[in-house]
Amino acid sequence: MKAQNQTDNLVFAALGGLGEIGMNMALYGVGTTRKRQWLMVDCGVAFAGEDLPGVDLIFPDPGFIVAERKNLLGIIITHAHEDHFGALADLWPRLGAPVYMTPFSANLLEARRLSEPGAPRIPVRGISQASRFTLGPFDIETIPVAHSIPESMALAIRTAHGTVLHTGDWKIDETPIVGLPTDGNRLKEIGDEGVLALVCDSTNVTREGISPSETEVRESLRQLILSAKGRVAVTTFASNVARIRSVAEAAAEAGREVILVGRAMDRVKDVAAELGMLDGIASFRSADRFKTLARDKCVLLLTGSQGEQRAALARVAEGEHPEVTLAAGDTVVFSSRTIPGNEKGVGKIVNSLAKMGVEIITDRDALVHVSGHPRKEELRRMYEWIRPQIAIPAHGEALHLTLHREFAKAMGVKEVIRAFNGDLVSLAPGEAAIINQVPNGRLVKDGNFIIPAADAAITERRKLSFGGLVTIALGLDDRGVIVTDIGVEIVGLPKEDDEGEPMVEHIRDIVDEVFSSLPKAKRRDPEALRIAIERGVRAGVSEIWGKKPVTKVFVLEV
Repeated sequence: MKAQNQTDNLVFAALGGLGEIGMNMALYGVGTTRKRQWLMVDCGVAFAGEDLPGVDLIFPDPGFIVAERKNLLGIIITHAHEDHFGALADLWPRLGAPVYMTPFSANLLEARRLSEPGAPRIPVRGISQASRFTLGPFDIETIPVAHSIPESMALAIRTAHGTVLHTGDWKIDETPIVGLPTDGNRLKEIGDEGVLALVCDSTNVTREGISPSETEVRESLRQLILSAKGRVAVTTFASNVARIRSVAEAAAEAGREVILVGRAMDRVKDVAAELGMLDGIASFRSADRFKTLARDKCVLLLTGSQGEQRAALARVAEGEHPEVTLAAGDTVVFSSRTIPGNEKGVGKIVNSLAKMGVEIITDRDALVHVSGHPRKEELRRMYEWIRPQIAIPAHGEALHLTLHREFAKAMGVKEVIRAFNGDLVSLAPGEAAIINQVPNGRLVKDGNFIIPAADAAITERRKLSFGGLVTIALGLDDRGVIVTDIGVEIVGLPKEDDEGEPMVEHIRDIVDEVFSSLPKAKRRDPEALRIAIERGVRAGVSEIWGKKPVTKVFVLEV
């Protein structure tokens, strides 16, 4: 019998996307522990919240596969949502492997590169939604699936150990408006061949039934736009070409022109038009056309459905957009679902619009949005098509993965593995099991740098955001006497206490008290004096204010 590290096997690991929604990065490996060839599926990003001040983007840490880059045969992008391909520009230089994607994804990547100075030119090998090719021990077939962005794919990854069906993001929609529906017939044929493992989207496992179709959303938007009296503004994910087309068709029927507002919307429109996805649609107008159109002749399509501060809708809501304004009697349609964590930003925009007297319509009021992910009945069909021996719930937080595990068991799957980022799962030969851990973590984009999420710079910035900064400078001679004024600067602290006493004066008094309490030997020691003042000021300010600021003391020997 071969030793464990000499056994040729098929393994799966995720560096992102298991235990969270976003940052998808999956790995499949064939070979022995000492010599294994790898395939990467997706390279996604997540957006930072208030817990990471100054940071915009979060990436999975690819360190494990970077160390194996000579054995990384390729990167396949299932679709062009940010959480599946948004990290390519920043992480690809570390990976260096060829990237496989469809024309829409490839053109969108190139459009972004041209708009971002310094972005790398990534060599892309074009594939279609229904294609087949080989990379080393992997025989890969792409299968069309419906989703909320064009040209989404599932992958049938065939190996000598068996076939893995990696769904990517998908739903069942027989009438998706743009692009192909999910190819249930082909999926069933693959299931008939025999599937070892199904790695499947868990996002909507908590929801019963079947997700509505994009066609139903189109009709709802049509009715809203036809009945509106003033301006209509629709905000949606820029990547949802079907939604853009539906709005444009409804506007044309209502005798209105469509104005696109937001760079991301313009970029997607250009790519979609080039690929024929907007054929038959009247030309879109730019924001400088806004002031020339009567209120009942205008439909706005804006970025910013997730409350992004710098996106078009936020600027319009705050009255800061240079060309576009809204007023009482206008209507804003949120043709989107608020991603968990974005509620605060969206709420701020909604309240600003409400103050203007704008009518606000969300998916709670009308069918103006549908998810691109499968509900339980759709999941049931996938399991009936594929009939896997093994199931690995993916694309979800811990609750989603747990509920999906129970669902798969109820569907009769023999082996169900609830894995999280970093778990190395052996799929074959033998029983499926988590056999090891691979290094994993998070990186953040901080300005022009990519650093670990746990970097001291982020920790310190978080402290600064909570307690502010106190800097103190003083001059000390060799006798241990302060020979300059004590300079104090505060950032992020109240200027006065609740009795009107300046905080700076409090801090100077604390420095005097600390200095007076020290033995003469410590007064002559600049480092000992610095440490004592820092500790004393933090404690003293906390007693006054209730918070401990970051404190920096500079002792100059004169």
